[in-house]
Amino acid sequence: MSTEIKEKEPMFSVKNRKLLLNPLNKENPITVQVLGICSALAVTAKLEPAFVMSLSVIAVLSIANVLISLLRNGIPPRIRIIVQLVVIASLVILVDQLLKAFLFDVSKQLSVFVGLIITNCIIMGRLEAFAMANKPWPAFLDGLGNAVGYSWILIVVAFFRELLGSGTIWGYQVIPEDFYLFGYENNGFMILPPMALIVVGIIIWVQRSKNKELVEEK
Repeated sequence: MSTEIKEKEPMFSVKNRKLLLNPLNKENPITVQVLGICSALAVTAKLEPAFVMSLSVIAVLSIANVLISLLRNGIPPRIRIIVQLVVIASLVILVDQLLKAFLFDVSKQLSVFVGLIITNCIIMGRLEAFAMANKPWPAFLDGLGNAVGYSWILIVVAFFRELLGSGTIWGYQVIPEDFYLFGYENNGFMILPPMALIVVGIIIWVQRSKNKELVEEK
């Protein structure tokens, strides 16, 4: 009687590395899937709140993916969305309370947007599309990859908006308020929501010019 011995898949196999790395570029949730745009517009006027929001989404999505993966076989199909929302809401409440306890000023800047993580379509999409069908480790990598992919866009957008709009980085003055060079001075228009969309558009243009796979065929 012969028995088959199945080799255990390495923790960082090629497949698992793709789960972690693809969302950083060619499967980025903001620039490719066009998800999570609302927070990219709302919290990127300054770098600090964008960074804190990024950490919050990383924590919520990574942990939520693992929890839903662990529970997936015991969740009745009819209430799976409700269960997902309960898991996300519980994690968001925990994150919100931690921010109020340790980073109260940033929490006030983020206002209602931390609570709106609950309705972030990136998180709901990954729970439904991936965590419900995969084991905890791949689910964790998928959640972490997508959250970091979302986060680096937020941080880049916030960096340029704060620098060119207020002349500051993380609240520290970098460009003097009376700075004037080649007709440019600190431009308050940069901290308005429409400029976030323009900066995201520039990132998409750069990304697609370097990665021809992302260019749609005519």
